[in-house]
Amino acid sequence: MSYPDGPQASASFVSAGDVPTLQIGATTARFVATGSLTDQRYGLFRWDMTGASGGADPHIHRTFSEAFYLLDGIVSVYEGAGWRDAQPGDFLYVPPDSAHAFRNQSGAPASMLILFAPGPPRETYFRELAERISSGREYSAEERAEFMARHDQYEV
Repeated sequence: MSYPDGPQASASFVSAGDVPTLQIGATTARFVATGSLTDQRYGLFRWDMTGASGGADPHIHRTFSEAFYLLDGIVSVYEGAGWRDAQPGDFLYVPPDSAHAFRNQSGAPASMLILFAPGPPRETYFRELAERISSGREYSAEERAEFMARHDQYEV
């Protein structure tokens, strides 16, 4: 089968050295493919955690799904019914409105890919989170609720 107008040359290549990177506490976040790069179809981040990394408490997103693919180490994931240890090659898909969480409590480094679909600007959430953590500033309950809601993240 041929295409009437021929294939388009519209692919986007990002070299490893050009991937935006952010330090969030003891975690290095790499924004491999942001929603702005993918026309909001998805976002793909690499999450590299030290042995001292924490994670996210149980929460939901109303407007997008999230998926986790473990590359290295062991990460505890909450899939709505309980916690389980994910190992390299394990995958967790979380549809909108589904409770989920993750944490590295293994004491060893771990890495995973996180996929958001469609591609909301999650990098904005993580940048704001990193600024708050690095400043040591604590949110009031009202400020925290506003911050989370603005980024479609609701604790359960």
